[in-house]
Amino acid sequence: MVEIRWHSRAGQGAVSGAKGLGDVVATTGKEVQAFALYGSAKRGAALRAYNRIDDERILNHAKFMYPDFVLVIDPALAMSDNITMNDKESTKYIVTTHLSKEELINNIPALQGKEDRVYVADCIQISLDTIGRSMPNAPMLGAFVKISGMFELDYFLENMKRVLQKFPQKIIDANMEAITRAYNEVN
Repeated sequence: MVEIRWHSRAGQGAVSGAKGLGDVVATTGKEVQAFALYGSAKRGAALRAYNRIDDERILNHAKFMYPDFVLVIDPALAMSDNITMNDKESTKYIVTTHLSKEELINNIPALQGKEDRVYVADCIQISLDTIGRSMPNAPMLGAFVKISGMFELDYFLENMKRVLQKFPQKIIDANMEAITRAYNEVN
């Protein structure tokens, strides 16, 4: 089973990102869960969203997990939230930041010694450039697709277009550009 934990603030799209990822995973025939736990329900409050992906039926509905991937879409939460909680020796971290990977790790002692499993992308700047507002969930999905190797980029983009079909074409195109750019820029 692959387990993913998202660290975000309400309004940044982590819940939509987790659900969008779940929709794409469902096209592969795998079982998937996408859910969130909110602290306060107001915009800007910290929250965590989760995904589970497996070949078998998923009977575990608990929030507790040992994540394979930790996706941090709010840079401040990388510093203040316990993003390494219950991690494994193989957990990979994808963090939204304008800092280099070295600068990020120097600022977060819990990531020291995990350098080969930490990836950075400036998902906020990418979303500002492509979507026109700070909505880092789409770029984070692009970074995840690259780091996880779970999908080919073209397959993921085609299925995300279907997920986003209720939106105007301009928004779909901007999200596709954001996903592609983060896929290419994550390091």
